[in-house]
Amino acid sequence: MLPKYKRILLKLSGEALLGNQKNGDPFDPKIIEQYANEIKQVVELGVQVAIVIGGGNIYRGMNEADSGIERAHGDYMGMLATVINAMAIQAMLEKIGVYTRLQSAIVMEQVAEPYIRRKALRHLEKGRVVIFGAGTGNPYFTTDTAGSLRAIEMKADVILKGTRVDGVYDSDPEKNPAAVKFETISFQECISKNLKVMDTTAFTLCMENKLPIIVFDINQPGNLLKVVQGAAIGTLVG
Repeated sequence: MLPKYKRILLKLSGEALLGNQKNGDPFDPKIIEQYANEIKQVVELGVQVAIVIGGGNIYRGMNEADSGIERAHGDYMGMLATVINAMAIQAMLEKIGVYTRLQSAIVMEQVAEPYIRRKALRHLEKGRVVIFGAGTGNPYFTTDTAGSLRAIEMKADVILKGTRVDGVYDSDPEKNPAAVKFETISFQECISKNLKVMDTTAFTLCMENKLPIIVFDINQPGNLLKVVQGAAIGTLVG
């Protein structure tokens, strides 16, 4: 079956890499392997794939008053955590034969290329998976914002936001069993209903650039491939 999208940006949360870990390790190797195999299936369809991943499994911003770490300093720590996650995904993808390039918004030449837009586009055109690390390279911006920004710069057809929930609901389905799922919803409805699809900056970037977002359950095997092929999985925001 032919893919619906030619170029995608896959946004993953760092917490997703925890999987079922209970021993304090930041990664569940089985989860990383599962994600890598799902991405490989999509690449083999001829889809160009860019990835942005968070760092919450390693470091989440802490309250400055409690930790003594100022916000900007903590945000840079979080950016470094995203690079560690990006390297983990990269290692697993290359282990199974997928060509990748890791680009970092913070210069660290020994482990990643610096982020250069035209170079990233060229990698995508050559069929390489491009993984963007270190967020935007600036404090006070989330990896959701980094994902939206890179998707727009890469001229992606869609942002696929892989989460542990199977779409957008009118309330938290993990707390409210009666929560109602939206199959499709407009940007304006998300704002009026105060639905936390992404942070405000990231969401506004997508809305202004008419870039659709699909929120879906990345942990359900086969979902990524189905979404790319156009199956009605998750919630389409646009």
